[in-house]
Amino acid sequence: MSRLGTAYLRCLQAVGRRLAYGTNVYDREWDVLVVLDACRADLLQSVAAETDVLEDVASMRSVGSSSSEWLENTFRGNPGTSRTAMVTGNTWTDRYLEADAFAALDEVWKYAWDDDLGTVPAAAITDRAVALARDRDPERLVVHYMQPHHPFVPDPLTGDDGMARTGSHSNDENPWVLLRRDAVTRERVWEAYEANLRYVLPEVATLVANVDGRVAITADHGNLFGEWGLYGHPMQTPVPALLAVPWAETTGTDRGTREPTRSPPEPLPVSRIYGAETDRDRLDALGYL
Repeated sequence: MSRLGTAYLRCLQAVGRRLAYGTNVYDREWDVLVVLDACRADLLQSVAAETDVLEDVASMRSVGSSSSEWLENTFRGNPGTSRTAMVTGNTWTDRYLEADAFAALDEVWKYAWDDDLGTVPAAAITDRAVALARDRDPERLVVHYMQPHHPFVPDPLTGDDGMARTGSHSNDENPWVLLRRDAVTRERVWEAYEANLRYVLPEVATLVANVDGRVAITADHGNLFGEWGLYGHPMQTPVPALLAVPWAETTGTDRGTREPTRSPPEPLPVSRIYGAETDRDRLDALGYL
C-alpha cells in the first residue's frame, strides 16, 4: 500500500476507534451460532437458495471489521460467555479470549491445522461442535468455521500460501494484496471466494442435522473488494460493505447422522499448538518471534 493509501486507511481507523457500530450477537436469540469467517452478506445471499438449511438471509452490522476486533467486542467482559461453549478454527482466540471465561473453549486450530491447506478443514470444526453439543449440552454454542476466509480450499489462488498459524497477519501474496496490485481480477477472487463458501455450507448443513435448537448463521466481518478504495478486512474500518454480515436462522435437530471421530489431544482448553516440530516453531506460530 502506498504512503497515501496507508494515511487514508489510518484516518478511517481513527474514526472507527471512536464508533460503537454494529449489533452484538448476544442481543439476538440463538442456541447455536454458526460463524462463517469473512463472509459478506451478499455472498451468502447469492447462494442461499441452493442450500437445504437457508431460506431468508438478512443482513446486520457487525461489531468488528476484523476477527480480532469482533472477538474482543463480542466476548470480552460479556457475562454470557460463562454459559457459552465455543468451537473455533480462528487463530486470534489465543490473544483475544480467555478460556476460563467460557463454559468450554475448543481451539480446534491448535491441533487440527492442515499444513497443505493452510487452514483448518471445515469437517474438523463440525466434528468437534457435534461432540461438544452432545457431551456438554451448553446453553449456547458458538461454532466458528474459517471459510470462506482465504485460503480458498477448493480453488486456491496461485501464490496464496494460506493463513498464519496465529498472532500474525496473512502472507504478502494474499488475495487482497493481489487485488490491490491488479495482479488478479476481482472476478477471479470472487469466484474462488464463492467456491470456498460452497465448500463449507455442506458442513453447516451437517451441523444443523446433528444439534438441537435455534441455529443462527452469521459472520464476524466481510471482505472489501475495492469499496472506498480498500481490500480485505482491515481492523477498525467502519466501511458499510465490510461491516454488513449475514443473519439467517433455522432449526437444528440432532438426527445422529454424524458420529464425531476427532478428539483434542489433551483436556480442554488445549494449552499448546500441536504440529509444530520445535519449541521455536511453536513460539513463531504464536507470534513471539
